[in-house]
Amino acid sequence: MMDWQRALLEVARVARLATVDAHGQPHVVPIVFALDGERVLTPLVGKPKRVAGGELQRVRNIAANDRVALVVDYYNEDWQQLVWVQLRGRAALLTNGDAYTTGIALLHQKYAQYEHVPLDGRPLIEIVVEQVRGWRATPASER
Repeated sequence: MMDWQRALLEVARVARLATVDAHGQPHVVPIVFALDGERVLTPLVGKPKRVAGGELQRVRNIAANDRVALVVDYYNEDWQQLVWVQLRGRAALLTNGDAYTTGIALLHQKYAQYEHVPLDGRPLIEIVVEQVRGWRATPASER
């Protein structure tokens, strides 16, 4: 991962997570997330949902097909400022362990809202990054 890609991922507040169900139907949702090296961690619950965390479409999709993609972008009316990063990898649910504890801590650091919305004991999705793609509207000499 290039430095500018990591920098965008570290400051971005929202990403789009794409999963695919057992029949090949895509599903994309906006998520909050934290970057931990070559892993992305995102909570399943913490904000109101229509269904329990384990019944969410993204969870069912990951159970059927653990390959996922995540996109973070920055848009500006000055198109010379445009940038995006896509991560592809494999996802799994975490409920304990070092990666889980680190993920909870990183999410608390990044999002002040989690002071009032409990995360402890709630599952996280861990995405182990296998491929990074990106683009930015800067001259190749500055990439």
